[in-house]
Amino acid sequence: MPSRISPSGFKSLEDSAMFKPLALGRTALDHRVVMAPLTRMRASKESEGTFVPGDLAVQYYSQRASKGGLILTEACPISRLACGYPGVPGLFTESQSAGWRRITDAVHAKGGYIYCQLWHVGRATVPSFLGGEAAISSSDIPISGNGFDGSPYAQTPPKPATVEQIHDLTDEFAAAAQRAIDAGFDGVEIHGANGYLLDQFLHDNVNVRTDAYGGSVENRCRFPLEVIKAVTSKVGADRVGIRLSPYNYFQDTKDSKPNEHWEYLCEQIVAQPEEHRLSYVHMVEPRFDEVLDEEAKLGSLSGNVEGNKQGGRPNSLVPFRQILAKGGIKFLSAGGFTRDNAAPKVEAGDADAVVFGRWFIANPDLPKRLADGLPLNPYDRNTFYGADPPESGYVDYPAFEAGSKGIEA
Repeated sequence: MPSRISPSGFKSLEDSAMFKPLALGRTALDHRVVMAPLTRMRASKESEGTFVPGDLAVQYYSQRASKGGLILTEACPISRLACGYPGVPGLFTESQSAGWRRITDAVHAKGGYIYCQLWHVGRATVPSFLGGEAAISSSDIPISGNGFDGSPYAQTPPKPATVEQIHDLTDEFAAAAQRAIDAGFDGVEIHGANGYLLDQFLHDNVNVRTDAYGGSVENRCRFPLEVIKAVTSKVGADRVGIRLSPYNYFQDTKDSKPNEHWEYLCEQIVAQPEEHRLSYVHMVEPRFDEVLDEEAKLGSLSGNVEGNKQGGRPNSLVPFRQILAKGGIKFLSAGGFTRDNAAPKVEAGDADAVVFGRWFIANPDLPKRLADGLPLNPYDRNTFYGADPPESGYVDYPAFEAGSKGIEA
């Protein structure tokens, strides 16, 4: 059935695949407009390196909850030494759990669902933020540039995690997953993307280990697969997903053969026994980059990364989706989606749901606006990562009212 045009002149998506129900593990969604994990840096400082979600966060997540809709939280550090940035709420103290319980209750009161994204930043931090402790990673290669405290990352390179530390970190992911469920979350998403710890093991330009956790693609995937097994063992595979970014450049990750390597990872995810098989995988489109525009990113992928067009195949998430579908694993796609290209992605069978970030920041009622063909509020990049006052660009974007003006996106 063709989508109708709303009185505002924008296409309504109400009759599109975006507003068909979706079973995501044990979560029964009413629509497929998913809120992305978005670092906003608005949590209250309780002690050095420990930040707690407060009243503003309750308001922010409640505003964006919708009946049968899914919210993925901002990335939450799983331990004190997993932290990388100020103002980011973790999930490793009782006060943090209590703060998140208020949020999950508020989302559930509006009929929504909320998953907690579990995070360890690895080398993307500095000792000044870790009480003097060195950051850890797959190898001792630092990120280029400076940390948020102004010090060069190269001044304090990360320490390669020992095998014992890798096992301890795996347990920490599982323990954080349990804390999330105890705090009322409907599920968890393992953060294996965007140049953070698990991604630092996956990318071969960062992981130069020579032990069982480095070298071959089989070894580089070992740690993420062990985390998947531990987390699904703890809380059940039907409420666990993972985020991956094979084409990521952020934080100096740039794999030599992302198609081949992440296809292997997807095959291994599918090969897990049912009790450890994820309910979904969430991937970032190759066009999306934190620094480069879409044209520059796609051009760089095609021209500068060996093996990216094996057999003439362009860079695309579709082959990963096809592998995962064989195991009944749902696929969420993020990165540069608008009201025009989201529904075709789902209708073509290339994703089960679409994840929106910037448009969800600026439009707390985004599902309604997309369904009804309503104008969208423009977003302000200057307030994405903190603001003064903290309410600015966080809880002050209005829901739609008749006569509102917006932009087409």
